[in-house]
Amino acid sequence: MDTNDSLLLLARHGVKPTANRILVLKALDEARRPLSMTELEDEIETIDKSGIFRTLKAFVDAHLVHVIEDGGDSVRYELCHSHHDEVDDDQHAHFYCQSCHKTFCLDDTALPRPQVPRGFTATSVNYLIKGVCPDCTGHDASRRGS
Repeated sequence: MDTNDSLLLLARHGVKPTANRILVLKALDEARRPLSMTELEDEIETIDKSGIFRTLKAFVDAHLVHVIEDGGDSVRYELCHSHHDEVDDDQHAHFYCQSCHKTFCLDDTALPRPQVPRGFTATSVNYLIKGVCPDCTGHDASRRGS
């Protein structure tokens, strides 16, 4: 994503473009997977933690980023590929690798339609599968002598 694409995306979501916001947006786009706050800090050394956090908050409020609970001790952030600026219709499953602690999008995995009991109102759904990713499976197998 170049700077013009970043500016257009921010404008579409009603987010004022700043240098920090463009950097965070590009980092999320280039990662192509959900990133934790620590991963974003490592990736963007020119912005402090509070600057990254404020940017992510603005993005979440504008439905530009969603928050993924990764089943570990942190949350992860990923660009929302919703077709609407007001509502997040980008629902997909995620895979959390228990070996490398990375979270991956499973865009092509079919999701069940959740049913909640009468009187309950669902506001979000988090589909998370835990296991070992292909990269780590290969590493684990070589350590076991397989």
